[in-house]
Amino acid sequence: MTEKQHNMGFFERYLTLWVGLCIGAGILLGVYAPEFAKTLDSMSIDVNGAPVASIPIAICLFFMMYPIMVKIDFTEVVKAGKSIKPVSLTLIVNWAIKPFTMYGIAYLFLGVLFQQFIGTDAVDLVKLPFGLDLPVGSYYGSGTVVMHDGVKMMTVPLWRSYLAGCILLGVAPCTAMVLVWGYLAKGNPGHTLVMVAINSLVMLVLFGVIGGFLLGVGQLPVPWEALLLSISIYVALPLFAGYFSRKWIVAHKGLDWFEKKFLHILTPITIIALLLTLVLLFSFKGDVITENPLTILWIAIPLALQTLLIFSVTYIAAKWWGFSYENAVPSALIGASNHFEVAIATSVMLFGLSSGAALATVVGVLIEVPLMLALVGFCKRTKGWF
Repeated sequence: MTEKQHNMGFFERYLTLWVGLCIGAGILLGVYAPEFAKTLDSMSIDVNGAPVASIPIAICLFFMMYPIMVKIDFTEVVKAGKSIKPVSLTLIVNWAIKPFTMYGIAYLFLGVLFQQFIGTDAVDLVKLPFGLDLPVGSYYGSGTVVMHDGVKMMTVPLWRSYLAGCILLGVAPCTAMVLVWGYLAKGNPGHTLVMVAINSLVMLVLFGVIGGFLLGVGQLPVPWEALLLSISIYVALPLFAGYFSRKWIVAHKGLDWFEKKFLHILTPITIIALLLTLVLLFSFKGDVITENPLTILWIAIPLALQTLLIFSVTYIAAKWWGFSYENAVPSALIGASNHFEVAIATSVMLFGLSSGAALATVVGVLIEVPLMLALVGFCKRTKGWF
């Protein structure tokens, strides 16, 4: 990989600013043109009269994921056996520790410490789990089935909806941005690429299993069919599209053209698709933000603490296990970061574009860049520890 490929581009460098502008644009859109986003979201794939997936959002989210997947050379996964300890540590942290600490921290802050600020009686309207047909007035988990605009939906405590978004972030490790963080911290790029590929494959199995389990523990709807459908649409489809298109392009155009031309064109697409999705998300949540502007802060605090905790655990474990600095850095940064593209996609599919769960995953995007840049700086200052 060349320096140009790893360096932060214009969109990545100012991602926090773009996210902030999209939040503002979405809120203004919700206030002055509330029917626009609703019209787009009504273009959906319906099953038994209930909307399962918004077509515009599905298109945006595919283009969020495809540029990430096409960059991965899965032949590198075979070489991971040469670095058993770094790979093992990353997998243990990402799948045996991180989802459960996220649940615990989010529950403590959102369900106990901040519940009175969020509103003990505040409720959120979410989708009825895919494939479940319950009569109006019945209970499912902590939710109640209601009829809304002719469609059966559920009302759940608002803080639990935020908790659902945090859970989905906790079970979606490692984004393409890790390639940037690893490069800036002067980590081992080979290890970083391998772990991006391995995590993408592991997500096909464990994302739905662990995510569904923790949603059930949190007394939230557990839409198993929708979880599987979400993984199929937002992970498997772009993964296979990326794999086969990369293989075809490299075979016909060569690796040099693929890296210098094709990837250059794709670079801003993920961010643009993400920002368009955020505008839609916040056009629905504008009233919540304007009525309680501290909502984002209540969600951001547990997410930030979770990031710092997982980074610390992995970084210390890497030192204890005798890693080199070059392998310790990507292991810690991969554990600390979230695959927010998948989390946003899944929360929208499972709970709806206007849900608190979707808002919580967006807050994950908002804090990711400044927090990860701070951790990159910390890594560079502590290189001497290794």
